[in-house]
Amino acid sequence: MKNKEIAAFTGYQKMVIFILALTQFTVILDFMVMSPLGDMLMKSLSLKPSAFGVAVSAYAFSAGLSGLLTAGFADRFDRKKLLLFFYIGFIGGTVFCGLAHTYVVLVAARIITGLFGGVIGSISMAIITDLFTLQQRGRVMGFVQMGFGASQVLGVPIGLYLANALGWEAPFLMVAGLAGIIALVIMLRLKPVTQHLLVRNEKSVLLHLWHTVAKRDYRIGFTATALLSIGGFMMMPFGSAFAINNLGITAEQLPLLFMVSGVSSLIIMPVVGRLSDKVSKFRLFMIASIWMMVMCVLYTNLSVTPFLLVMVFNILMMMGVMSRVIPSSALTSAVPDMEDRGAFMSINASLQQIAGGVAAAVAGMIVVQKNNFSPLEHYNIVGYVIVGISIIGILLMYRVSELVLKKAAGKALVAFEEEVVLNEGL
Repeated sequence: MKNKEIAAFTGYQKMVIFILALTQFTVILDFMVMSPLGDMLMKSLSLKPSAFGVAVSAYAFSAGLSGLLTAGFADRFDRKKLLLFFYIGFIGGTVFCGLAHTYVVLVAARIITGLFGGVIGSISMAIITDLFTLQQRGRVMGFVQMGFGASQVLGVPIGLYLANALGWEAPFLMVAGLAGIIALVIMLRLKPVTQHLLVRNEKSVLLHLWHTVAKRDYRIGFTATALLSIGGFMMMPFGSAFAINNLGITAEQLPLLFMVSGVSSLIIMPVVGRLSDKVSKFRLFMIASIWMMVMCVLYTNLSVTPFLLVMVFNILMMMGVMSRVIPSSALTSAVPDMEDRGAFMSINASLQQIAGGVAAAVAGMIVVQKNNFSPLEHYNIVGYVIVGISIIGILLMYRVSELVLKKAAGKALVAFEEEVVLNEGL
């Protein structure tokens, strides 16, 4: 039997998806651009891989801390106001990154940007969960996550061209300018999101946070997200340095490499989103994870490789990465109850960011480079570590899937019993 053939989106829902996709585009681009700028930053600021790993993880750790600090407040305010507040702060931090000229100032700017930017994803997830049914969320995730692909198709290549012409600071100023326009659209077009405020919550902020963390089912979701993030973040910080110094890609070819990978993401993600609403989300996640593990091992063991083949490997690896993000996000979004969604999403995003920071820092300790122009060493070890983490991630996501099915069955039983009582009353 077909899965309830997917309800069409209303005009307003389409506009909400568009707005959230744009905010994700800028936030992801701000974070993603650090990887392609990696080789340029390491050379211009004379950084070792470990120092660059700290610069990347600074954003992630501050984003994680911010999410934990705001988790208790997340269900007490209009989600639109929260989104605007943190998005404006993110814009200010990104401007600061564009004005930085030393390593210390850059790290400070990344911390500030992370404090605000790290919460935006969780607020967006809470809005999605409030406004869309579980049967719609796979498609919504697919479109919103297109910000990842779009950042590679448009943002990263344009940012790299600007960086080559004007310096590595230019991409950050570009992101800040674009985000300023999007903030105006949010202000003018997004309606208040306050349905969660109708659910009375007598707990204090700290008690609400503790209540959310203390739930066993929630902790399973948190752990699964953290492991997925560690696996996903480990390769990214040194992607451009590996491509240039190990695979023989030139700085001029790098924008095209990211653009081709991004185009493939834009094609793959909506397809995966629709597929995840029709088939088992866990099964799709498991297949994608196995595919990603194989591609990671193959890619990290490459030496000098023809540019065309490097592009093919990137596309195949991107298929695995993005095809596991969408079903896992949709499953995790179904774990919390409505009154806990904001707090759950904030904690979940925090752990995701902190895990990403740990991954970047650990990768920086594993990867070695004799000088700024020599090949990276031990990058293949990062690939093997990702395989081990991904296997554990599959087991945990199976637990999440079982929790979601159990919860759905419980709701269906309650609805059936209410209908029986109503019919008996008539």
